[in-house]
Amino acid sequence: MKKKIKALLCCCSFCMLCTAFMPAKDKFTAAEQQQISIATPGLFARSNTFQINLGSMGKNDFSFPLPVGKATLADDNQTLEITTKEGDVVKAMFNGTVRLAKTMGNNGNTIVIRHDNGLETVYANNAQNLVKVGDKVQAGQSIAIVGTDNTSSKQKNKGLCRFSIMINGGKIKPDVVVEIYGHKLRKKTLVCTKNGKYVDVALAETKNKPEKEDKIDEENPFSNRESFKWNLSYLEKEEWAYPLPGSHVISPYGGARHHSGVDIKTIPNDKILAAFDGVVVRSSPFSGYGNCIRIKHKYGFETLYSHQSKNLVKVGDKVKAGQVIGLTGRTGRATTEHLHFELFFQGRRLNPAVIFDHTNKALQQVTLTLSKNGNVKSTKNYYANK
Repeated sequence: MKKKIKALLCCCSFCMLCTAFMPAKDKFTAAEQQQISIATPGLFARSNTFQINLGSMGKNDFSFPLPVGKATLADDNQTLEITTKEGDVVKAMFNGTVRLAKTMGNNGNTIVIRHDNGLETVYANNAQNLVKVGDKVQAGQSIAIVGTDNTSSKQKNKGLCRFSIMINGGKIKPDVVVEIYGHKLRKKTLVCTKNGKYVDVALAETKNKPEKEDKIDEENPFSNRESFKWNLSYLEKEEWAYPLPGSHVISPYGGARHHSGVDIKTIPNDKILAAFDGVVVRSSPFSGYGNCIRIKHKYGFETLYSHQSKNLVKVGDKVKAGQVIGLTGRTGRATTEHLHFELFFQGRRLNPAVIFDHTNKALQQVTLTLSKNGNVKSTKNYYANK
């Protein structure tokens, strides 16, 4: 079952400048240190979609902000009001880096922590902040002394923390991530997709990677089986890359011309990225392909990149997903600078759209059944955000 939540992105002009690179983990701009809600630089730089697998976290990777407190959802449905005794300490929910630590008007002493998983957590109404900007904190570390709520007769003279969770500067309902009354982390996968001014979040149960998938021989996966399943949703962000971020399709796979790949275009001499880890098996001019690169990946997959103005790798090079391997051009038979991209499985051409969502520059949220005879069957994952 799928549930969608929209997190409003901040609308300041600064957001327009912060999408091309990943931020330093311990350095933040002046704007990031002054504003609670602000876009996270680089969060959608490589793709319009990313995932947060909460189910993979261990017990030491998470802490409820006030473990003995009583939590209720505020009227805005986006803030947890956690009451406890005065003088109690506030804990960091996940590992991360302090982005903001200062007094913020009606929010009082406030702390914002940016986490490596793409989330940010906000702890407001503190009596005292115990950390400063740039500090690296661990889940469960004491970061503040809880403040007192003097605005409500019901909660007067009790400790109160106002806690919220953000994605790209927009709040999401905290009960998507934690059980409000049980104080437990939900074992879910969040599929976060940029959608204009919003982030769409698809929520589903997380299943751990099957042990047998980990034991598959990457070089010879069919040595003791006729087929196996490969769930693309289990791939981490570092394990794949869209070959030409920011591009658009100018000629799809197949069609009347029986196109052997997909043509995607940005600007001349743009950086082409390796789709997955692998070994370069071709890097040279090749007939109408012009400057051509072919990379061998695990499980019998190969990718081909052509028409480059320049190849930046040579045969035998081991490459990582996201590594720059060439620059777009129009060598060979090409009428404009672009990347011609092909995908192969067991030596047979495959529509690249089986793996890549060209619109969102993301992986398809599917499980592939890969057969020894070269057949590929795609099954949509039930929590896919499409």
